[in-house]
Amino acid sequence: MSSSGIFRAVIIGPPGSGKGTVSGRISKSFGLKHISSGDILRANINAKTELGLLLKSSIDRGQLVPDHVMSRLILTDLRAIEQSSWLLDGFPRTVTQADSLDQVYSVDTVINLNVPFHTIKERLTSRWTHLPSGRVYNIDFNPPKVPGRDDVTGEPLVQRDDDTPDTVTRRLKAYETQTEPVLEYYRSKGVLETFSGTETNKIWPHVETFLHKKLSTINKAKMICTSLMTK
Repeated sequence: MSSSGIFRAVIIGPPGSGKGTVSGRISKSFGLKHISSGDILRANINAKTELGLLLKSSIDRGQLVPDHVMSRLILTDLRAIEQSSWLLDGFPRTVTQADSLDQVYSVDTVINLNVPFHTIKERLTSRWTHLPSGRVYNIDFNPPKVPGRDDVTGEPLVQRDDDTPDTVTRRLKAYETQTEPVLEYYRSKGVLETFSGTETNKIWPHVETFLHKKLSTINKAKMICTSLMTK
């Protein structure tokens, strides 16, 4: 926690864990800037920046983006909002990336969404997408009005290759292998907070309560600093 009262958090969770929903709620409820590594990647690739060209080259060859490239990319964006509290989503994904972040910024909290893989598989394999708009439906809890058709255009929905059962299983195994060392890294620093459950709406109140307490502590620290400076 910085002396200026700036709060910096990271959110970690497997694909389909509700990370996007929880991130949006945190950003809205607590005024944290939501920094998505995926959004930054796409923006740089589309703008054909120097880093964007490096990223595209790696992706086109089917390779992972090198740690030093990802770290440069994210840290550049974070420096632009140095005086803001933020929530970082999708980075760091390796211990090397976590270490690069740690050398520049002190992370106050790492929120880990622990959702059983069988629950995620059910969610993702029930997911259908309207590709032109990106609208996503879930057969179980957010079905389209007409089965197999987009609510707005009536066009056909498709199941993305990423959401087929075999692919989901592979993605989750890859996530577990890659992420466990990062969780251990933050666990050893005493900043990891894990929230377990099968439903986002039931996990969220616990995340919200935790952050209220955490930010209340920060605000008290700010008041004390301000009081000392004015004396």
